[in-house]
Amino acid sequence: MIEKIKCLLGRHDDKYLYSLKNSREQIFQCKTCKKYFVFNKFQNYGYRTKFEPYELVRVPHTGIGDLSDGYHTFNELYHHRAVLFRVICSCFPDLAWKSKRHHDGTMYNGMFIVGIQTPAGQATYHYDINPYWDMFRVKELPKAPEWDGHTPTQAIERIGKLTG
Repeated sequence: MIEKIKCLLGRHDDKYLYSLKNSREQIFQCKTCKKYFVFNKFQNYGYRTKFEPYELVRVPHTGIGDLSDGYHTFNELYHHRAVLFRVICSCFPDLAWKSKRHHDGTMYNGMFIVGIQTPAGQATYHYDINPYWDMFRVKELPKAPEWDGHTPTQAIERIGKLTG
């Protein structure tokens, strides 16, 4: 069964999307703009409600880091986070550290961990050694302190508490 739904972009009111796949999530393609959309037919534990559309994102051939929201790519945002965290660590040099090893001696290939001890606990991030290792001018530890289980949400909350 092919279901017809008006194009979500709003520019092609006379064109329709056609089902390419019949499943819990159906994929549709606009005949005019050729963009793909996904519709989740089920919510609330399987009860059919209404179609909830979202555009299907295609990963650039250069990799997910070049995926953009129209303003910034993942690579740009990752770099911005690194620069901003470097500034934070530089402002609190007695609280900050970096290491090429986790507390148990492991590490992700080509990466290191940098952290800061806040009044509320640790905040840590992993970065690629090249080009970020030399950017963080903080004390180097042979092994990082043991991870306290903080989440990304907790890390940013803790960083926010550094200045009161």
